[in-house]
Amino acid sequence: MSHKFQVHLSGLINLLSNHLYSGPEVFVRELLQNGVDAIRARQFKEPQFTGKMSLELSTPVKGVPTITFMDNGVGLTEDEVHRFLAIIGESSKRAETGERPTDFIGQFGIGLLSCFLVSDEIVVVSRSITGTPAVEWRGKPDGTYQLKTLDADLAAGTQSIGSCKSECEEFFDAERLTELAKHYGGLLPFPITVVSKKGSDTVNTDELPWKEKASQPRTRQKNWMKFGEELFGMKFLDAVPLISQAGEAEGLAFVLPHSPSLSAKRSDRVYLKRMLLSESADKLLPDWAFFVKAVVNANDLRPTASRESFYEDQKLEQTREELGECLRRYLVDLSRNQPEKFRKLLGVHQLAIEALAVADDDCFRLFIEWLPFETAEGRMTLPEYLERHDVVRYIPDLDQFRQIARIAAAQDIGVINGGYVYSTELLEKFAELNADVQVTLVESSELVHALEDLTEGEQDVADDFLQTAEAALRSYRCAVDLRKFQPSELTSLFSINSEGRFLRSLEQSQESADSMWSGVLNNLVGAQSAASSRATLCFNQANPLIQKLVALGKQPTVHPAVQMLYVQALLMAHQPLSSKEWKLFNEGLLTFVESGLTS
Repeated sequence: MSHKFQVHLSGLINLLSNHLYSGPEVFVRELLQNGVDAIRARQFKEPQFTGKMSLELSTPVKGVPTITFMDNGVGLTEDEVHRFLAIIGESSKRAETGERPTDFIGQFGIGLLSCFLVSDEIVVVSRSITGTPAVEWRGKPDGTYQLKTLDADLAAGTQSIGSCKSECEEFFDAERLTELAKHYGGLLPFPITVVSKKGSDTVNTDELPWKEKASQPRTRQKNWMKFGEELFGMKFLDAVPLISQAGEAEGLAFVLPHSPSLSAKRSDRVYLKRMLLSESADKLLPDWAFFVKAVVNANDLRPTASRESFYEDQKLEQTREELGECLRRYLVDLSRNQPEKFRKLLGVHQLAIEALAVADDDCFRLFIEWLPFETAEGRMTLPEYLERHDVVRYIPDLDQFRQIARIAAAQDIGVINGGYVYSTELLEKFAELNADVQVTLVESSELVHALEDLTEGEQDVADDFLQTAEAALRSYRCAVDLRKFQPSELTSLFSINSEGRFLRSLEQSQESADSMWSGVLNNLVGAQSAASSRATLCFNQANPLIQKLVALGKQPTVHPAVQMLYVQALLMAHQPLSSKEWKLFNEGLLTFVESGLTS
């Protein structure tokens, strides 16, 4: 024996309010959507017909505020009312009478239910263009409804009436209602009028801003910028037209006047068939296009059930690619034809252009000459760097680069900082596309070997000091070296390879781990210790303090001095200290303070 599902309408309304829709205010969008679809359905039968809609707010001196939405669309017969208003999920915009479903905004048959979010009763009065008598439908949230035929000679179209329920008064305010009507329907092609005691206000225009017909490109660009400023409340650097055949999408992308955070979520404003879908869409443009804020209308993309975003499918992906291509062409044209303007944009949105260069080989070849990198000798482009150095050397770690930048510059060793977002990827891609240029990743430990060696006589004098220094740092697994380098005010240089950095991180994690994980990490530390992972502290023979320590050789004061210089070098290298190294630092500092007081 088969049974039918029973729908608990009040529970469904709660589901719509709390999970499907973003908030009760969407009832305005759903009313506008139904009106637009009804007008378009009528235009299929009467191509020259001119549609219009209105939202009338009445607030009796004593009584409940009421909103009446009216359209002069196709209307409903009594049979259609039973089918489309009483059956949840049924849509009145089917293809049975020759209409094209893709010309309509709504396709889920649940839009009218959104009115229950702000009203305890919905009254629909409608008359079909077929000439049948007008009908009145009254629905309640408990799932019951009444239907009757009216004798009144009404014009074709539909009226939807809702009275304010408790705690929804804000949506029955004239200014708020006008704001919502303009927010959702500001680009709709049929005039929308909001009527209240304050008067009548038409909230939209029938022309899309990006279809501006100004004869002069400069005038058109000026109007686009004005539209963007009014829509988003900020001044932009530029406006870029967008178009995609895939989703029948058109619009404008506005170049932001500031560089946004990489973690910030996209917030583009998108419309479906000129009805606002979302003002915080994050899937319509490529990830690298975070330097713009877009407003786009699509006619052939599939909305989600809530109609607040697009369904992720192949057509959306293709649309995203085509819109991204518009932005790519804009940047290419700007770099070729307006270099000063491109340089200004690059100063604000370097990250976005770097992201595009990483993703696209053609853009990489075009933009790489413009992109500045941080080097040991200051910011410069790769062509400028290659004028001074034959080999492109880069260090992928920001802290390592900061430590050795002054030393490398003093020794005329070219080094690029690869520690910023996209820098290493760009340099690796440069190596792939330029086989004639040597591009090398270097560790700070490798640069030590490029520093000036001591003479044989200097090495003999320093043997006692080096033995003392090696003994002082043996328990910290740090080797010692002595070379001459500039600038002379630097006492030492701490260098460590990738294995050594990994070992230090394991040891520090082990200190804070529980007994079980400490045992696991201990095994890893033991295995890693066997590898070539020792760090090196290279003392600077050109520094006066080091010269004094070298002269002292094996005297007792050398041992603690070396340990303090070791901690100082760790801090300069931005290396976090272990508990053992913190203890060394505290004890050494107290020792020297006490020694100074005694003296």
